[in-house]
Amino acid sequence: MISFKEYCDDKKINAEIFEKKDNALYKELSELFLKVHPQSFTVQKKFLINKIRRKYPLL
Repeated sequence: MISFKEYCDDKKINAEIFEKKDNALYKELSELFLKVHPQSFTVQKKFLINKIRRKYPLL
């Protein structure tokens, strides 16, 4: 199973900046990610992931 940071990298999200700038949301999502399958997580949070990707892009 992949870590939440690896998942963020896969989704083109800069996890380090995301964690620093929005720690509460990062923590909430990383805890949920540990409880569900990555594909289920993507389906549940698809629109939120897209917003995060635009806000914290992986360069």
